[in-house]
Amino acid sequence: MKKDEKQPGRRTLLRVGACLGAAATLRLLTAEDTGVPETGAARPAAGPQAAAPRLKSTAYRLAPMTGEAPAQYRTALPPVRRRPFLRMPQLGPDTMVLTFDDGPDPRYTPQILRTLREFDVRAMFFVCGEMATDNRDLLREMRDDGHVVGNHSWTHPLLIKMSWAAVRDEMTRTSEVIDEVLGERPQWFRAPYGAWNRNSFEIGAELGMEPMGWTVDTLDWTTPGTPTIVRRVLAGAAPGVVVLSHDAGGDRSQSVAALRTYLPRLLTAGYTLRVPPKRR
Repeated sequence: MKKDEKQPGRRTLLRVGACLGAAATLRLLTAEDTGVPETGAARPAAGPQAAAPRLKSTAYRLAPMTGEAPAQYRTALPPVRRRPFLRMPQLGPDTMVLTFDDGPDPRYTPQILRTLREFDVRAMFFVCGEMATDNRDLLREMRDDGHVVGNHSWTHPLLIKMSWAAVRDEMTRTSEVIDEVLGERPQWFRAPYGAWNRNSFEIGAELGMEPMGWTVDTLDWTTPGTPTIVRRVLAGAAPGVVVLSHDAGGDRSQSVAALRTYLPRLLTAGYTLRVPPKRR
């Protein structure tokens, strides 16, 4: 065979060798890129890491690095107020807020919840810790129905006669039981008897709560009669009004009966009953 006839054979061999080298290199790069070990690579040492399942390439690529994960933000603390919110006009025109204090009480709170559910209305419940801890299912029912659960202290004392530490204990314990049951702390606080002072405003803000007062007091705790309670609510009805009633603390059968009377009348008159939105 002539010399020049052997050259194509040598060139062919060189081309094949180059292709094989490139394929091996590509295989190594692919193995490093996907995290899949090359066949024949050393196995990991025995131990917990050996039993751990390998991530698929898609899982590896989608898992964020810790340093790039979004920050976990907490709800900003509200400012320290000098007076409570008495009206809520920011909720919209012809909007009122219904609030119930001192519960939950297994005798009356379920009846109020059923009435609110029947008319598809949301309300605010300012609960006392000593009542809440014994009636946790009612707290969950309030939450599940879309109502706001607020803090009304633990034992319903006159806070302005108490020390700073005692006030903080009353408020903190109630927030803790609400958080334990519902998985989130309350964002609203109402001082028992509407008796506010600097301590209650400062501690409330420190615990992440805004102070809520009221516009219309039904005085239902005096059991004045169902017609009287109805008349007071309807006479005080106006945009932004906050109505104070009670679902515990005594015989609240009049409060239950009054709600069933004035609630449909408010709705017929064009009012919307809403609650403040949750702060982020």
